[in-house]
Amino acid sequence: MQQRLTLLVAMLVLAAAIPTGVAGATAQTQQEDCSFPYTVTDASGTEITLDERPDRITTLNPSAAQTVWELGGSEQVVGVTVNADYLDGFDAKTSVTASDGFGISVERVVGTEPDLVLAPNASRTETVRALRDAGITVYQFAAAETLEDVTEKTTQIARLTGHCEAAVEVNAWMEANVEAARTATADVERPSVLYPIGSGYVANTNTFISAMIEASGGTNVLGEFDYEIGYPQVSDEIILQANPEVLLVNSRGSGLQTQEPYASTTAGQNNATVVINTDYLNQPAPRSVVFAVRNMTEGFHPDVETSFVARSEVTVATATPTPTATATDLSEPTTSSETTATTTTGEQPGFGVVAALLAVGALVLARRE
Repeated sequence: MQQRLTLLVAMLVLAAAIPTGVAGATAQTQQEDCSFPYTVTDASGTEITLDERPDRITTLNPSAAQTVWELGGSEQVVGVTVNADYLDGFDAKTSVTASDGFGISVERVVGTEPDLVLAPNASRTETVRALRDAGITVYQFAAAETLEDVTEKTTQIARLTGHCEAAVEVNAWMEANVEAARTATADVERPSVLYPIGSGYVANTNTFISAMIEASGGTNVLGEFDYEIGYPQVSDEIILQANPEVLLVNSRGSGLQTQEPYASTTAGQNNATVVINTDYLNQPAPRSVVFAVRNMTEGFHPDVETSFVARSEVTVATATPTPTATATDLSEPTTSSETTATTTTGEQPGFGVVAALLAVGALVLARRE
């Protein structure tokens, strides 16, 4: 498991280095009217053209699948990975996960006969190459390092799938909730937070997870150290030196806050732990951002009143949604899998951040991307 996790992290680091492509003036015009044919350059520098709206879409990571669902395009999706199992209608789709439960099966993807494949930044180069060699159109995304990156990813997926108008609504919903959290926590004391993934890996400040921590009124304690990659493996000494006040953990982990060195930090000694559903903590997609930010805010600052925005309150016609009266007046489900567990809950944390990294957390990281 340690070797596999190390390999996954290496893949993630390399994938994150892929430059973001820039579309030309023609693509920009098409972006505005959502017409086809549509030509665009992806994060790998590859130019793709969609002659018409894709009727058959296969997603190689759960965040892309979730985004298509939020945009109202779930009926177009024919192939998904196992980590998208929380989405309504998942069982009706074809799994393209490899038979060993890890990675992607090129044969299964080809078998879905997709018009378009949406691939995460962490997709293996040989997988993407094999799909393209088979004549399949693949759009590969760059790593999401900020919440703005998630917004741009949502807009791009909408453009690729023919749901441009829906992206306006979805992004407004996400941005309104992020702004609600920032406003509510603007004048409160910000706890230092650390998100341990497992095997010494942690989320750095240049990740969308850290951006959610900041928006929720916390401070990523790893910012005190000079790490450049998004998910570095740090020593026990560094974790003890960082000494976070709060540990952020995912819902499928094995109780990292009870293990050393985390148990010896201020957070571990005070049982100051905020548990977030893995699917929402680790996936750069609209629903994930909304639910994770809501629950982090309530976990970091349980006494702060926040007016969040329900999905039903946002429409394309209303550019600025009206916030709900209280944080509990939400249209989304509030099952235990979507709520935070704080300080004295005693619940075990979980799993999940970048398609390759987070799937291991259950596998530790593969559910993230």
